Amino acid sequence: MADLRVVIVGAGPAGTRAAETLVRAGLSPIVIDEGDRSGGQIYRRQPQNFRRSYAALYGTEAGKARALHETFDGLSDRIDYRPQTLAWAIRDNHIHIQRAETSEALDFDALIIASGATDRIMPLPGWTRPGCFSLGAAQIALKAQACAIGRRVVFMGTGPLLYLVAYQYMKAGAKPVAVLDTTPLSTQIRGLPGMMARPSQLLKGMRLVAALLAGGVRIERGVEPIEIIGDNDSGVNALRYRTASGAEKRLACDAIGMGYHLRAESQLADLAGCRFSFHPLIRQWLPDVDDMGRSSVPDVYLAGDGVRILGADGAEASGRLAAFALLEDHGLKPSRAEIGRCRKRLKAASRFAQGMARAFPWPNHLAKALADDTIICRCEVVTAGELRASVTNKGATEVNRSKAFSRAGMGRCQGRFCGPVGQEIVAAACGLPVELAGRLRGQAPVKPLPLAIVRGGDDA
Repeated sequence: MADLRVVIVGAGPAGTRAAETLVRAGLSPIVIDEGDRSGGQIYRRQPQNFRRSYAALYGTEAGKARALHETFDGLSDRIDYRPQTLAWAIRDNHIHIQRAETSEALDFDALIIASGATDRIMPLPGWTRPGCFSLGAAQIALKAQACAIGRRVVFMGTGPLLYLVAYQYMKAGAKPVAVLDTTPLSTQIRGLPGMMARPSQLLKGMRLVAALLAGGVRIERGVEPIEIIGDNDSGVNALRYRTASGAEKRLACDAIGMGYHLRAESQLADLAGCRFSFHPLIRQWLPDVDDMGRSSVPDVYLAGDGVRILGADGAEASGRLAAFALLEDHGLKPSRAEIGRCRKRLKAASRFAQGMARAFPWPNHLAKALADDTIICRCEVVTAGELRASVTNKGATEVNRSKAFSRAGMGRCQGRFCGPVGQEIVAAACGLPVELAGRLRGQAPVKPLPLAIVRGGDDA
């Protein structure tokens, strides 16, 4: 077992707990991390010369963030940690990585992918203007750069991250102009039974909303975004939206943070050959796993938000379970009691996540109603009308065919941001349920590589 070559992709909650579990069993895994320090997005660390307290950075999650960071730091002499490193392809039991202007192919006996998630974005006219950010980017600015994305910020979208980021900005002294939620309050209430699986988390969320209201932050629910107003020189200066009652309003602002919950970063699982299934509640394609994180491919294990979006606590449990599954499959017998505890936590996190999905649904109806001239794919400047034309004029009945005709999803982000809404538009144009329109296939490299590597050729 000591000679078993294990690679872990990701050093967030799932990757950290997987590494800890393997080290306890006597292994020394390689940990690949795009960040410059461990923690992932949820527990992103501040630069080393910054001195803000854990309480200031992470609020009610300060204790969990500190514990995770200290755990990872304590593994430093037992793991091969490779920060600022991109995993960009998987082929024939090799994972291809890049750091700076060098690339390398690592062979592995077992692979744990804990690649996390990104913001799920719903485009609207004007969303490509300077001053528009995802919620995750707004968080990064605050945590890693100690600055706000604007002086008069509107946060728009739906889901718990919407309220969390707004609260973090308010606590940092950059009180938002407003929080605009596309989900009506009546829909949010319907998700309460599922969210009661984790009452402490539900209570934290309710306290966040109460704190925002007490701080004078305007909260509106059931809104319909219409247009982000401004120009490409001065950026954003206002947002037009429709209230739940149907009245149209214009809200002055100089920056907008938006996001509609999260989408799993599953491209590496796709390149590894893992089987996927459609999950109708969240309208996403996710890799298939058993209850311990085994994928459909032998010796490839999946954990964290890259396989099931269950939050940080769920990610920690799934990271441990993936490591336990790996150990079991290679002849060791982990503690059944510890496996049972992790399964119990994961089950509660799953019930809570289902409640959240019901409370804050992906507003797919907005995608179907987007005007033809709305840019969907920023990288290739492809509009909603061009996507529809790939179906009506060129006969595309599946998203990868539409991609070939329109180039939507071929750019820098590889469909991370345009993919979910593009699938909705293509499906609507075909008159099909979104799952029958297929899913965008992952392509290597999953993210851009330096030109020096491309020119010089690579061992892939």
